[in-house]
Amino acid sequence: MKAFRYLVVAAAALCVSAGVAWAGSTSRIGTSGAPELRLPVGARSTALAGADLAMVGGVEALFYNPAGAAAGSGRTEVMFSSTKYIADMQVNFVGVTQPMGDWGTLGVSAKVLSVGNIIETTESAPDGTGGTFSPTFTTLGLTYAKAMTDRVNFGGTLYYVSEKILQETSASAAFDFGFQYETGVHGARFGVAVKSIGPSMRYTGTDFEFTTAIPGADPEATGRTAASESADYELPTALQLSLGVPIVTGVNPLNFYGAYDSNSFGNDEGRVGAEWTLRKTLSLRGGYIYDGTSDALFQASYGLGLKVPLGGSKLQVDWASQPVHGGYFDDVQMVSLSMTF
Repeated sequence: MKAFRYLVVAAAALCVSAGVAWAGSTSRIGTSGAPELRLPVGARSTALAGADLAMVGGVEALFYNPAGAAAGSGRTEVMFSSTKYIADMQVNFVGVTQPMGDWGTLGVSAKVLSVGNIIETTESAPDGTGGTFSPTFTTLGLTYAKAMTDRVNFGGTLYYVSEKILQETSASAAFDFGFQYETGVHGARFGVAVKSIGPSMRYTGTDFEFTTAIPGADPEATGRTAASESADYELPTALQLSLGVPIVTGVNPLNFYGAYDSNSFGNDEGRVGAEWTLRKTLSLRGGYIYDGTSDALFQASYGLGLKVPLGGSKLQVDWASQPVHGGYFDDVQMVSLSMTF
């Protein structure tokens, strides 16, 4: 009964904010900002199409479902993830989780999206000024998670979101939270996560300023400095529901994952993934995303994982690939390294 009460409280909290996630429609596709909040990290979960948020644990859970940070190994975990994204963009991520005993688990993370060098153009130099600029998008996260009972984990992440293009900057806060529940039926787990809740963002900076003449003033008078304004843009809020089921247990486990994403600014998505591990060492993974259309950028995914004991520590090396539908870009490649101390 105690576990049930916790579940009811957590579900009620999620439902209060879920209205934000369900507020979208197809007419809003592509109108949100801060896409770096939704870019996946961690090769293991990426290979599973992000469908494993019900069972993800440890440091990788910082992005997918903060509640899973409480379901780690009980030791310090560190992960670094690097992604060669589309159009020569790069996504780097580092995360650390630290158990605090009965107090729960703390986690910190940083993700940087680097767009690369872009040729600078202006109205007077449409073919380029000879210079370049490099936009950067950064999210810094602080996570707290706790196992409220032996079946219920709950957690949340507070993000600081920062974007910079030339002299323009935009910054805000965002919040993720979720829970995981072990059903007690054949090891099945249920998970819910609400992602990217927060206020709208807006760009400000000196590049919005320009010099103009005052209407009706002396034509010989010096122009005045004025500034245009950026429009506000909202965060890509989403509600995610997931179920994880162990199909085979023992030294060669096989797990199946399914998830449903309700996106405020995109098509809703169904996700499935499967993971088979040989002697709890070598893992084979695959996943698929379906959004009801035939032109989604990403659909299939696959990858490998290897766990290597290093004395009292463990090293896990994971690789994932996401073919880009339509062949317009090279496939996305991701590698991540995780250490448990």
